[in-house]
Amino acid sequence: MWLRKLFIFLALTAISIPAMYAQEDYRFELGGGIGMTGYLGDSNTSNLWSHPSWDTEILFRYIMNPRWALKTNFYIGGLSGDTSQMTDVLPELRDYSFSTTFYEIGELAEFNFFNYGIGETYRHLKKFSPYITGGLGLTLWSVGGSSGAAFTIPFGIGLKYKPSVRLNLGLEFLMKKTFSDRLDGPVLDDPLGIKSSFMKNTDWFSTLTFTVSYEFSKRCAVCNYKD
Repeated sequence: MWLRKLFIFLALTAISIPAMYAQEDYRFELGGGIGMTGYLGDSNTSNLWSHPSWDTEILFRYIMNPRWALKTNFYIGGLSGDTSQMTDVLPELRDYSFSTTFYEIGELAEFNFFNYGIGETYRHLKKFSPYITGGLGLTLWSVGGSSGAAFTIPFGIGLKYKPSVRLNLGLEFLMKKTFSDRLDGPVLDDPLGIKSSFMKNTDWFSTLTFTVSYEFSKRCAVCNYKD
């Protein structure tokens, strides 16, 4: 009799354990983060982290599948620089420093190196994955009473970790090329007088952000179809 009860117990356990760890598939993800920024431009030409500042982020992801996601993000952060700490000397220009608060909205595509998720061993899901990302953004700022706006190209790398089915932790580093030389103010708009192309006469900045996000909106729960 006890053997029968033991067999039933083991059978129920065998059925319940996979159900406990099966991946619940969600379509969307919402979260936020904090981190630091760096700046490269006419008042800091070499060391990205010589004038670190802060950033905060709100993010929204559409999870296409365990490898691909689309992320919309909104950043608020600070940037600063100081020409007096540079080895290069700008022609006929006194030492100049600036600080600004920027606002950025962006749309990026993410590719996970591993199938990211929990459970479903046949899909080879991993609780962590490095990823690469890139996209397009729009940044607004104001320096010395002069406002500016420019498109940006953000690109970078990150790492995701899933401590539970719906919770995600992340660390992401992005470099952002702006299509403007006025991020550090109009005084430093092309101070060398070099009329050039894509790579020159533009400012760059970076964000290094730790994020926490939560998944919601289950996909079809009664079939294998995924939209």
